[in-house]
Amino acid sequence: MLLKILSLLQSASLCYAGLQASCKCTPGDPCWPSLSTWDALNTTVSGNLIRNLPVAISCYPGTYQDNNECAYVSSQWSNSAFQQLSPVGYFGPTEESCPPIAISPQPRTCTLGPAPVYTINSTEPEEVAAGIKFAQENHVRLVIRNTGHDMLGKSEGYGALQIWIKYIRKGISFQEKYIPSNGCTGSDWAGSAIVIAGGYVWQDVYKVAFERNLTVVGGGDPVREILPSKKQNSDFLFTKTVGCIGGYTQGGGHSPASHDYGLAADQVLEAQVVLANGDIVTANSCQFSDLYFAIRGGGGGTYGVVTSMTVKVYPNKPVVAQSLAITPLAKDTDSLLDAITDIYQQYPNIMNSGFSGYGSWSINSPMPNQTASYMHVVAAMNKSLVQSQKDFDELFQTLQKYNGSSLRILVVWYEFPTYGAYFQAMSGVSQPVGVASPNSAMTSRMFGKAALTTSRTALRNMIGTTAGNSGEPTFNTVELVGGGKVLTDASDKYSSVNPAWRSTYIVSIVARSWSNHSSAKTVKDDITNIKGVAMRALDPLLGSYMNEA
Repeated sequence: MLLKILSLLQSASLCYAGLQASCKCTPGDPCWPSLSTWDALNTTVSGNLIRNLPVAISCYPGTYQDNNECAYVSSQWSNSAFQQLSPVGYFGPTEESCPPIAISPQPRTCTLGPAPVYTINSTEPEEVAAGIKFAQENHVRLVIRNTGHDMLGKSEGYGALQIWIKYIRKGISFQEKYIPSNGCTGSDWAGSAIVIAGGYVWQDVYKVAFERNLTVVGGGDPVREILPSKKQNSDFLFTKTVGCIGGYTQGGGHSPASHDYGLAADQVLEAQVVLANGDIVTANSCQFSDLYFAIRGGGGGTYGVVTSMTVKVYPNKPVVAQSLAITPLAKDTDSLLDAITDIYQQYPNIMNSGFSGYGSWSINSPMPNQTASYMHVVAAMNKSLVQSQKDFDELFQTLQKYNGSSLRILVVWYEFPTYGAYFQAMSGVSQPVGVASPNSAMTSRMFGKAALTTSRTALRNMIGTTAGNSGEPTFNTVELVGGGKVLTDASDKYSSVNPAWRSTYIVSIVARSWSNHSSAKTVKDDITNIKGVAMRALDPLLGSYMNEA
């Protein structure tokens, strides 16, 4: 084994020494394509080749300096919907190599950093194929991007050619009864379907589904704060940056509807995929079934470039929702953490009763104007309000010992005629770019029923560790998106999602940020080796969620 490791290290060093046979070409290398070669590619893709420029280049001296434009960019910098309009704007950049000077801690140079050099702004699948072929023939790194809504840098790539599928727009069509594009009889789905033919975001698909009183398993901006107001988000602000057919679905994709209908990956009936050799194929249970398996949970942009997906949709059901907010009296954070432990222990029972949703908590929040608190919004389909309230009797009897003495507990119930009405009113809020910034670190962990219910002491210890201390502003998110159909979909032989999902009730996320680079290593070590290890110790047999690792 040691000899094998040494051999691999030697190979890596030789690669970095410049062996072009094994390393991709980057700007400045003799093998980097000439301008005339790039011009030829531009002609092939109908003039849709972009030479990328940093989003904030207008803030720096030089050809592109523009004070008015810089002021606008600075005002929009934390708006993820604004960032996704640029081919190199990111929801969660791994490095801010060109921040607006107004918000930069010190004078900086402006470079692309880890971003791709060129982008094909594809409008046709054939342009995707041309980009793949060019990258192969010229030994250039290839990056696939839809909206750039990613926390792990998968949309970045130094010295790369990027294929941007955001503007492939062949329409969103509804099928009253699913019709396989090639007559495939391998699927037993007899319900309705929506064909998402391009780089659309969930906002676009929800409009199609909700106006027909249908439910679709889709995403929105990750929930870090729950504001239980029936008037919020009526214009779908929370769904503008999450793409439908890219990393969200191909990586698994959880949703408020997952408990009832499964993960987003498990909704895919078929897909149009551009292969590495440039062929454009339809993958389903009848043909290219191995590819169909792979893109249903195996990771975005890995096995091919998906340019269209057909997904299941469901009839609407009425929804009962609950918001729960807990704040400590007299800064009693110990009681808050005790109550959070009680809630975590009840999650499996709550979810087995049909509830799902999202929550967040912190005893020392890094978010502006937030105090120590726990809050969640959960909902169940097709249940009465009376029965829903009974499902929480055990939890609220447990919490009653804190109420008014050490904690303030507020519970509000809501009823909605459809899933769409619930989703628009309560399901999520837009998350600013800064929360998933290069100055933060996070990790996630899946938890099964046994981890949450077997030992209260072990659970309380984990919650105490992930809460952090007074010198560690820390934010915790809990995603009640497992159980139910997520568990039973283990029987789907064409699902490639992490098998850990089939034992998962909740996904728990812990995150910290830093204000100066000198503390970055300390924060990363804490998230990885203290808080992350504490989460893993509670449930060592499961893992992280691919899209929020």
